[in-house]
Amino acid sequence: MKTAALGFRAHSGWTALIALAATKDGPSVLARQRLHLVETFTYEFRQPFHTAEKMKFDEARAFISRSEAEAKRLAFGAIRDLKADLRGRGHELARCGLLLSSGRPLPALPQILASHSLIHSADGELFRDALLHASNHCGLKAFTIRERELVDSAAHTLRITAGDLTRRVADLGRPLGPPWSQDEKLASLVAWLALASK
Repeated sequence: MKTAALGFRAHSGWTALIALAATKDGPSVLARQRLHLVETFTYEFRQPFHTAEKMKFDEARAFISRSEAEAKRLAFGAIRDLKADLRGRGHELARCGLLLSSGRPLPALPQILASHSLIHSADGELFRDALLHASNHCGLKAFTIRERELVDSAAHTLRITAGDLTRRVADLGRPLGPPWSQDEKLASLVAWLALASK
């Protein structure tokens, strides 16, 4: 079995997901997905803390709890199914890489709901946490890094200049065709770094 890794670049309610395998010529893309982490893809559910801000506290807490459970369940199902598919194709999905925001740890829910900037941060954290939780329950070792540190860290770890790294990541998507946006490129790069991490 060849080792494979997932890379995630999460957004509110969804994530770009790339599966990469290491080959003698470098990484190759095994799968590309846009994974929804909410069943109903509307603002109300994609921005759960924004929605909860308008609720009474007990109702808000219950709504956030349901949103967390749903995101974890959807992420787990997708990762589990992809792991089985890749295994059938001769690849063992063993690791994942997740891009983090540059934010600080969040306070308790009452403080979050009282601050608009914290609400924005909390929406993102909910979906990133769901991806880490699901990956862990699928047996994947997680590698996390702040997005702003990704390129420099990858260039150092992979011993490739930042320019060559950018070109190689862009080339990874050519056989697939569009979309190969910044989301897919950064998800690929964090998956590549996860493959290379100890």
